[in-house]
Amino acid sequence: MLLGNAPYFDRVFIQLGPFPIYWYGVIIGSGVLLGLWLAIREAERRGLPKDLFIDVVLLAVPIAIICARTYYVIFEWNYYSENPSQIFNIRQGGLAIHGGLIGAIITAIVFAKVRRVSFWKLVDIAAPSILLGQAIGRWGNFMNQEAHGGPVTHEFLEGLHLPSFIINQMNINGTYYHPTFLYESLWSITGVIILLLLRKVNLRRGELFFTYLIWYSIGRFFIEGLRTDSLMLGPLRVAQVISIVIIVVSIIFIAVRRKMGYADKRYLEA
Repeated sequence: MLLGNAPYFDRVFIQLGPFPIYWYGVIIGSGVLLGLWLAIREAERRGLPKDLFIDVVLLAVPIAIICARTYYVIFEWNYYSENPSQIFNIRQGGLAIHGGLIGAIITAIVFAKVRRVSFWKLVDIAAPSILLGQAIGRWGNFMNQEAHGGPVTHEFLEGLHLPSFIINQMNINGTYYHPTFLYESLWSITGVIILLLLRKVNLRRGELFFTYLIWYSIGRFFIEGLRTDSLMLGPLRVAQVISIVIIVVSIIFIAVRRKMGYADKRYLEA
């Protein structure tokens, strides 16, 4: 929805009386639903109950949102300690993917134990869905004109052969910025395709999930270096530090699980 002749999109999807519905929430919700659809299809092929991923999503999504917001607020505490009324205001963004991922993994561990299903089977099936949700969710940042990179020229953006609506949206107060949301979205979509192809390779159980973690973290590390709104820990960008930790830990887990015989089962095994 365009604001008259203004060269950018309105953040509000629809106004229901005094209650605005924001594009940010609509896009994230769409990512969750498409990811859920993808997971349900694969779960049925792998012999799991059709409603299993509906149940886990109903638990994981709200917990992930709470953790994503908590993570963000912790690293922006200087601001929120002075503006406590804004802590629960997520309509304008402020959800950290790494925080949400932590919450979702913890939820999946507990859920798998309670429902007596393999945690590794669960997250292997979910991996492409999570990455798809992230790819779609980044367009919520686009609508909010956030999570962008540093200043660039109009000619630079045109040189990327981007459609005009993206170029116009990257014009913020007269300055054009790197569309880092787009870089990450495209990186994630590529990762989804790779993960779907790897399903046929019949990797050891758990390794599709670790491939997702490694792939996303590599892209996030480099893209984060372009952003202007990074959460910081002293002179370090938090997302880059976490990305390196995830890559190293994932590789260690793959090696140890193979050596100890914890990864003998294959993805396609019943």
